[in-house]
Amino acid sequence: MPEILHVVGARPNFMKAAPVMRALAVYEQVQQTLVHTGQHYDATMSDVFFAQLGLPEPTINLGVGSGSHAVQTAQIMLRLEEVLQQRRPDWVVVYGDVNSTVAAALVCAKLLIPVAHVEAGLRSFDRTMPEEINRVLTDQIADLLFTPSADGDANLLREGIAPDKIHRVGNVMIDTLVRLLPRAAECWQNGAWQSWRDRPYVLVTLHRPANVDDPTMLAGLMTALAAIGHRVPVLFPLHPRTRRRLEAFGLSAAGSGIHLLEPLAYLDFLALQSRATLVITDSGGIQEETTYLGVPCLTVRDNTERPITVAMGTNILVGRDPARLQAEAHRILDGDVKKGSIPPLWDGRAGERVAAILSRL
Repeated sequence: MPEILHVVGARPNFMKAAPVMRALAVYEQVQQTLVHTGQHYDATMSDVFFAQLGLPEPTINLGVGSGSHAVQTAQIMLRLEEVLQQRRPDWVVVYGDVNSTVAAALVCAKLLIPVAHVEAGLRSFDRTMPEEINRVLTDQIADLLFTPSADGDANLLREGIAPDKIHRVGNVMIDTLVRLLPRAAECWQNGAWQSWRDRPYVLVTLHRPANVDDPTMLAGLMTALAAIGHRVPVLFPLHPRTRRRLEAFGLSAAGSGIHLLEPLAYLDFLALQSRATLVITDSGGIQEETTYLGVPCLTVRDNTERPITVAMGTNILVGRDPARLQAEAHRILDGDVKKGSIPPLWDGRAGERVAAILSRL
């Protein structure tokens, strides 16, 4: 029986793999194997996502854990190579742009195992971002490239990728959002969010090193968020990295209107995100989710690998500029809201299109 092996390592991968695996399960002639590299390794960042997304328990967990980019990538390659040599799957599917993605693609290329990249073609054109290196390298060695939007196709063609390798399928992360939105609504009604139900609030997620590892930048962002918090509550679920930096830099949210929360499971976060007055983020996936949900989004980055969320969606790039972030937030709170639309093929069926192509092969 043909085997398709999926490699995941971090939360964004889980949300992208779930709809593909669900869609492939319809094809009885295909055996699926799930390998978790362990790149995100604690329960709040990994285990609960598997449960809520309906992903099966990983067949194999490589248990790599944290480390520098070089150490993490090397450990994944060493451990995954042994697995792939033993199993020799017909296809390996990798997702997104994390270290697990490029590590798996490199191992497959060396072992001559075909690899498919879901969410191919995204480019920020900023080589200082490790994710950009991962994206470019993975796309160059992948045998199949599944893109979420037309700009992904254009980027790949410009980089010399053969057209017959490229398949625009839409956004698999939106599949997960569409499927779980009703459950998130139940979570909103029955969960711990009673005090926010009938009031505006701003939802924040920040974790990128450029924003949280620089004490001056992080202090400026907290000052801007505090100013916003004087108007409406600011809910800030903390990535473990961000919490460590706030503590190390001696930054506090006391008395500022900023409510620091523990990391949230997917359904809780989706419930809050779908009803937020404004979302402030430096995450790629959240730019896409807010565009689908029609929620205003301010992205604290100088660039984005998801420009369609700016061109068509609700996203505005404010750069690494706390003053502009504050000004744009106040403008939105005053009612001057950018209207967006949902990009083509972001319809909740991207996973089905991926599965149909893989099953034919």
